[in-house]
Amino acid sequence: MNPVRRRVVVAGRVQAVGFRASCAHRATQAGLGGWVRNLPDGRVEAAFEGPAQVVEGLVGWCRAGPPLARVTAVAVSDEPVLGEVRFVIR
Repeated sequence: MNPVRRRVVVAGRVQAVGFRASCAHRATQAGLGGWVRNLPDGRVEAAFEGPAQVVEGLVGWCRAGPPLARVTAVAVSDEPVLGEVRFVIR
């Protein structure tokens, strides 16, 4: 399978609700590479790299997030594959 890379920017109540930790845990368990971070404006940004079906699963999870999150919007864009194999919180 050819890997893909997607960047997501998630808006809503997504900081201070465990979004980054939950995202990193799910991505690591799924074997994806990439990262997740808080943005200064209150949104969360992440990049997922790996098999298309697995990446799309994480993108789908971002549309709801962890139980305390209230996601209002998710922007998704394709990016060139970088070969990342670890997932980190930035």
